[in-house]
Amino acid sequence: MIGLAVAAPQWRTIPQPAALQALVVVAGLAMIAAELWWFLGRHGGGVMASDGEQGMQEITITVEGGYAPSRIRVKAGRPVRLRFHRTDPSGCVAQVIFPDFQRTLDLPLGATTSIELLPSRPGTYPFHCGMNMVRGSLEAE
Repeated sequence: MIGLAVAAPQWRTIPQPAALQALVVVAGLAMIAAELWWFLGRHGGGVMASDGEQGMQEITITVEGGYAPSRIRVKAGRPVRLRFHRTDPSGCVAQVIFPDFQRTLDLPLGATTSIELLPSRPGTYPFHCGMNMVRGSLEAE
């Protein structure tokens, strides 16, 4: 390898002040905590389903970037009709899955689609989109 010269790198490392390094670490941890709260935390106290005809509990859930409301409170042992109105064109929310009831519901865009469930015992029954990114819960009391 005669005649080849090794060039010095064109860049250099600039040391940052310790206060700036600490600020970056604290800001990063705060953003991680905010993301965990957003995706995994409980938001609000939930909305109670209203009593409909023949003892059926009913509520309409708007699907727009999430479920609104995402926490629905119902009385255990009584049937529930959940009406999903989808306005979000995202393919992720084109379906809602109720694992504890082994039920799936397709949600056509711009339409309201209903599903009837019977939470026989008190407890929390989660539901989610087809990709498990958008979540909600049915809380039977």
